[in-house]
Amino acid sequence: MSLLLAPKVAPERPAFGDVALRGTDVSVDLGGQRIVSGIDIEIRAGEIVALVGPNGAGKSTLLAALAGDLGYSGSVELDGRQAAKWSSAELALRRAVLRQDNIVTFPFKVIEIVAMGRAPWQRITSPREDERIIGEELVRTDSLQFADRTFGSLSGGERARVSLARVLAQRTGLIFLDEPTAALDVNYQELVLATARRVAREGAAVCIVLHDLAAAAAYADRVVLLSHGSCIAHGTPAEVFDSETLSSVYAHPIRVLQQPAADGGTELHIVPERYADTSAATTAPADLGGSTLEDQ
Repeated sequence: MSLLLAPKVAPERPAFGDVALRGTDVSVDLGGQRIVSGIDIEIRAGEIVALVGPNGAGKSTLLAALAGDLGYSGSVELDGRQAAKWSSAELALRRAVLRQDNIVTFPFKVIEIVAMGRAPWQRITSPREDERIIGEELVRTDSLQFADRTFGSLSGGERARVSLARVLAQRTGLIFLDEPTAALDVNYQELVLATARRVAREGAAVCIVLHDLAAAAAYADRVVLLSHGSCIAHGTPAEVFDSETLSSVYAHPIRVLQQPAADGGTELHIVPERYADTSAATTAPADLGGSTLEDQ
């Protein structure tokens, strides 16, 4: 089914706290090698689930499989139905994906890129409603000031924000974000993560790949810690992030500290030990970060 034949009625979004996606025994093989092995995961409406782990752990591969962009074995249910049974048009109304690579080969303007997020809704919403949503997401991602520029003229960080605006304009109940802060400075890292949290609090289910453990501790409701394609631990950041586990997974000493937060609770501070000199880093074993494959 093409987007031109998309359903005329918007799908019902999962109620706050309901399971939006359930993966059972999810495994992925690429190039004759198992990259992800036997992952069980649930993502609920209203929460952020962060996939964390060293390079080669399988984070991006798992996200792509859950999003329906990559073949897998096992089971992935989206809105209570096997993801593979949704048509592409139906899937586009239920989940949106921000990938690592934001490549556009044609000289589209920024506003046109964001408008692409509304394509699945063309038989459901009015042009006026689409324009309102496009404007809201340009403002929310601080991208409005270059709405008339071509996408290719932007910096990497600006392209990342525009791509996020496109994903948010899709207005789905399930959002996948693959390293959305990788090209951003601190200010925009915080803006993007705060935006993801706000979207979750509005009722969306958000699955996000992060390398920054401190950011995952601050923004994620639950984390899945991966290593060599397997789940090492899952739960709240406080349950998963402890010094012994992280030091083992990352093959580097890491301290996890609990300190008072501004809101009266506690917050986790994750501090890796620093090398005393640059020669220490060059003598580390090649497999310290996990598999020799980069995240697929």
